[in-house]
Amino acid sequence: MTGPDDVHAAYLADQRETWDAEAAAFDDEPDHGLRDPATREAWAQLLAAQLPPAPADVVDLGCGTGTLALLLTDAGHRVRGLDLSPAMVERARAKLAAAGHDVPFEVGDASRPPFEAGSADVVLCRHVLWALPDPGAALERWAGLLRPGGRLVLVEGRWHTGGGLTAETTERLVREHVPDADPRVVPLPDDVYWGGPIDDERYLLVAPLP
Repeated sequence: MTGPDDVHAAYLADQRETWDAEAAAFDDEPDHGLRDPATREAWAQLLAAQLPPAPADVVDLGCGTGTLALLLTDAGHRVRGLDLSPAMVERARAKLAAAGHDVPFEVGDASRPPFEAGSADVVLCRHVLWALPDPGAALERWAGLLRPGGRLVLVEGRWHTGGGLTAETTERLVREHVPDADPRVVPLPDDVYWGGPIDDERYLLVAPLP
């Protein structure tokens, strides 16, 4: 008989295979690799406006190849990264090491992060929540990682492909599952974040806790 844990394990195996296959070309997308100086600077300024002053303890869940972890480490934050894909984690470790940073990256499930409760000032997740089978449960676990006064920083979208979450949906999920949070949506329609024009909904949601 198949139980919830078996279903979750199968989901993880499928996602791991998918993202391992994407790892080699992942940074070719302008908003993934941030290789263009203008795009990189736009993301750096965006995150700086939403995070507490450095140095803060940041957990980057679903960190991919470590591009945002690099931005935040360069800005003076203490970052830990987690991704389900070993291939992504390998590239993240290499990227940060090449930049002269010693940042811990782990292979693991972003929906059930293995970090100590109350050990972070910021939980950062970019294009992760929409893909999870139980986003509400993940939000509750993520909030549990935060110290008093910490904040969730979620970058999400509802894309032209039909995937993703609208800002309204994400805000509702946060209010339902992290009732002490005070979520605020920052729309991200500008070309500079994505390497070109977009015709769908993209946004950042920041949710400070008391």
